[in-house]
Amino acid sequence: MAYTLTLRCEIQNQPGMLGRITTIIGEHGGDIGAIDIVRAERGLVVRDITVRVLDENHGERLVTAINTTPGVRVIRVSDRVLLAHIGGKLAVQSRVPLKTRDDLSIAYTPGVARVCKAIGDDLTKAFTYTWKRNSVAVVSDGSAILGLGNLGPEAAMPVMEGKAILFKELADIDAVPICLRSQNPDIIVQTVEQLSPTFGGINLEDIASPSCFIVEGRLHESLDIPVMHDDQHGTAVVVLAALRNALLITGKQMKDVRAVVNGVGAAGTAIIRALLEAGIGDVTPVDRYGIILSGDDAHQTPMQRIIASQTNRDRRSGDLAAAMAGADVFIGVSQGNILSPEMVQSMAPDPIIFALANPVPEGDPDMLRHYARVVATGRSDQPNQINNVLCFPGIFRGALDVHATKMTSGMRLAAAEALASVIPPDEVNEEYIIPSVFNRHVVPMIAHAVAQTAINEGVARRTHIPTNT
Repeated sequence: MAYTLTLRCEIQNQPGMLGRITTIIGEHGGDIGAIDIVRAERGLVVRDITVRVLDENHGERLVTAINTTPGVRVIRVSDRVLLAHIGGKLAVQSRVPLKTRDDLSIAYTPGVARVCKAIGDDLTKAFTYTWKRNSVAVVSDGSAILGLGNLGPEAAMPVMEGKAILFKELADIDAVPICLRSQNPDIIVQTVEQLSPTFGGINLEDIASPSCFIVEGRLHESLDIPVMHDDQHGTAVVVLAALRNALLITGKQMKDVRAVVNGVGAAGTAIIRALLEAGIGDVTPVDRYGIILSGDDAHQTPMQRIIASQTNRDRRSGDLAAAMAGADVFIGVSQGNILSPEMVQSMAPDPIIFALANPVPEGDPDMLRHYARVVATGRSDQPNQINNVLCFPGIFRGALDVHATKMTSGMRLAAAEALASVIPPDEVNEEYIIPSVFNRHVVPMIAHAVAQTAINEGVARRTHIPTNT
C-alpha cells in the first residue's frame, strides 16, 4: 500500500496490447490493481493502471520496462500516497454557528470580552472556555523523522499532520502540528514554553537524541501541562504491555527475567527505564560498541552513563552474542538482520523476542518464530505489531480529561497495564499479545487508567473522571 503507483499509459489501439503490458508488469514483480480507460481514440487508448510495487526503485524499473515496449508510452506516474497528501491532511472546523449578526456578537465581539475577563480573573477557566481542555501541540524539529534522519521541519510536517489525525480519529483530541526551524534545545524549550498557554498538552515527536532528553526534561519541569516525547515513552509503554502478556505465556515473572535491550537511544533508554520501573530482574543494555558497563564510559553518552549505573548488575561484557546468552527477553530498537539462530538458541528456555527495527527487523520473523516462544515486530504485516499509536491517544485523552499538570511515570505504567489488560488472559497467545489499534476498548481503558492515576498522584486539577469531555 505504501508504494502504489498509477501509471497513465498511452497505448496503440491494437488487439493484444493490454495483455502485453500486464505481462511485462507481472514479469517485473508488479501487482496490478485497477485498470481504467481514461479516453479512447481511433488509434490510441489512454489507460490508468494501478500497480503495487516494492519501493521507489522498483517502480522506476517497471516504468522503464513499459516504456521500452513498442506502442506504449507512460505519460504520467502518480504516487497514491503523494496524491493523498496534496493540500495537507488537516483543516479547521468551527464548533459554533456563525450565520447571523447575533451569532457574531456571541462568538466574537462584544460577547467574547466577558469570556476574556472571566479567564483573566481565573486562569484555570481557560480549560472551561477555550479549546485548551482538549488540545495538544505536536512539536518537532525534524531532526529524526521516522527512519529517514534529519530532513528538517518542512519534511516533518506530513508526519506531524498524520499524528494529529490519529489524535482526532482515535481519541477525539484536537492536535496541531508545530514544526520548528531551530534544532537548538534552548530555543525549542523557550518556544514551546511561549506557546503552552494555548494547549492542554505537549507531544514531542521526531526530535533526535540527546536533544529529546533535554527538551522533555526541561519542559516537564517548567510547564503546568503534561509533556511526553512519544518516540521514547509511547514505544516503551507498548513494549511493556506486550511483555506483560508474553510473560503470561511463558509462565515467568517480571522480577525473575533478564532482558537484553539493543539500541540505547531515545526509545531504548525509555524502554529500559520503563522495565526498571516495572520491576524487571535485570537489563543488559547493548549499543554498537557492545554491552554497556558502568565505569567503562569511553563511548557512552550522559544518558547511557545513567543507564549503565542502573543496569547490568552481573557486569557482563562483550558483544551482543555475549549479552544474549541466558537472557529471557530480547528487545531490539536498532538495525535489521543482526540476530542469528545461534544467538536465539543461546537464550533461556521459551525466549521472547521483540525485533522492532523498521522496516527490517533485527531477525527474519520466520526464523525467530522457529526458535523463540513469542515474537513481536514493528511491522503491520506480522503478528504482534508494537506500534506507539496504541497508547499515545489514550494517554493524552486521560491526561486531558482531568486537566493534568504533569505526565508521570506512574501514568505511563498505568497505561501499559491497561493496554495489556485489553486482551483477556484466556485469549492471550503467541500471536496475540497486543491488541489492534482499531480495538475500540484500547483508548477508553488507557484513558481511564491514566486519569485515575493522575488523580491518585495529585497531578490532576479535576478530582473526578468525566463521562465525556
